[in-house]
Amino acid sequence: MADLVSLIDHAILHPTASGSDLEQGCSLADELGVATVCVKPYWVSVAAGLLAQSNVGVGTVIGFPHGSNHSSVKAAEASQACDDGACELDMVVNVGRVLEGDWNSVQQDIAAVCQVARQREALLKVIFETDFVTVDEDKVRLCQVCTEIGVDFVKTSTGFGYTRRDEGGYAYRGATEHDVQLMAASVGPSVQVKASGGIRSYQDALRMVQLGATRLGTSASAEIAREQGTSESSY
Repeated sequence: MADLVSLIDHAILHPTASGSDLEQGCSLADELGVATVCVKPYWVSVAAGLLAQSNVGVGTVIGFPHGSNHSSVKAAEASQACDDGACELDMVVNVGRVLEGDWNSVQQDIAAVCQVARQREALLKVIFETDFVTVDEDKVRLCQVCTEIGVDFVKTSTGFGYTRRDEGGYAYRGATEHDVQLMAASVGPSVQVKASGGIRSYQDALRMVQLGATRLGTSASAEIAREQGTSESSY
């Protein structure tokens, strides 16, 4: 049985999350043995201190959640995050540029952050935000761009997007089986896939891994761990 918990980036990113939420989240992450915690940028140094004696890494977000920051600002964010102790960076593409088809700007934006990540020996994950980037051809093109640049992961969602319903109103979409499978098939062999958004159960996590994800972004780590233990005990 796959140890899905070890593939989790435990998200502590909600706008209202407090310092006590961070402490509890880092303690939980250490207890469960997840891959990393993914925290708000101003929390990186605190999280690094809390997890200094742990095998759990610290990651943060860049240009979050809409990717609209100037590329130089994203690069500065990445540099600051590494100074503070981050070893993994989850950057959001410039969604507007992607939707416009301005691929030169998209590539330059990703490359600016990738250069910092390489210099600082940090992993870079590029978030497509598939709630907004909904056309498969755009997702495939992003996979090609990310492969050419040499990022470490492509990632589905921020967890804070939404999709307009045909009948009116909005719904949250997050990671889908289709998108994970498409992205896994469209990247080069050196680029991995992170599924993020709406992964709330062990079965959700297992299905994403079966389709090609090697990292999972979720705040439901405790529930997934509990269900994994129940699943293993049934064999």
